[in-house]
Amino acid sequence: MIEVKDLIFSYGKDKQALHGLNFTVGDGEIFGFLGPNGSGKSTTQKILTGILKGHSGYVSLFGQNISTAHTQDFFQKIGVLFEFPYLYENLSAIDNLKYFSSFYPANQCRDIGEILEKLEFKTDFLKKPVSSYSKGMRQRVSMARALISSPKLLFLDEPTSGLDPSGAVLFRKIIEEERKKGTTVFLTTHNMLDADLLCDRVAFITKGNIVALDTPKRLKEQNSNQRVRIAYLYQGKREEKTVEIPELERGIPFRHDEIISIHSEEPTLEDMFIQYTGRRLS
Repeated sequence: MIEVKDLIFSYGKDKQALHGLNFTVGDGEIFGFLGPNGSGKSTTQKILTGILKGHSGYVSLFGQNISTAHTQDFFQKIGVLFEFPYLYENLSAIDNLKYFSSFYPANQCRDIGEILEKLEFKTDFLKKPVSSYSKGMRQRVSMARALISSPKLLFLDEPTSGLDPSGAVLFRKIIEEERKKGTTVFLTTHNMLDADLLCDRVAFITKGNIVALDTPKRLKEQNSNQRVRIAYLYQGKREEKTVEIPELERGIPFRHDEIISIHSEEPTLEDMFIQYTGRRLS
């Protein structure tokens, strides 16, 4: 679906933003592209969506070189949710979506009412101007805009930003549903929970270089300290011990009456990001 080889981009003399990126994204994959501010992730996404020109190296979507793919049909297969909502504030959710739908063939577009209902948009705001919406409501309209054209490739930039926990769960469910339909998702986010739960693979980028690329599970397992923390009851008292995993092959190596819980001490995805880049995402 996406192929990137030796991607280099500069904003000017001595301002090289990307230093020869190489990665691929498979059909139907959710691919996380994670980096701190100024790392090059937004530049990469702008190149992939055709917004930013002048790169060197090779970038293809749908098997077509992005540098020569200028047809309407090519870009009609792409949906984008930007970090900051690009909506007409004086128009309502319905009128915004009617306008954006007009750029696509009618048989490609989803029903506006159905998609807003799926996104749990408040019905009493359907015809009110966007200027009266909360950040979470604007995010729902922005997601509807990205999905309205039934895209084959979906670029999502901070999709759960501005949402409460239930809204974030809803968005993750919708993204998973899109993947089940065969949609490929390129996800940029600062939310490590989103990346861990959704992504098949993640790439860590810093200073214009990809420093790690693998599944979230393997990245954590490769850096695990091979220990587990066990909470248990013994003679009426609650205790905790940390045990090396190989010790457990011979059984629990201490006296206990009841095991309460066993938790691995593997690092989180954010721990891995900091280890590889030396920086936090935010």
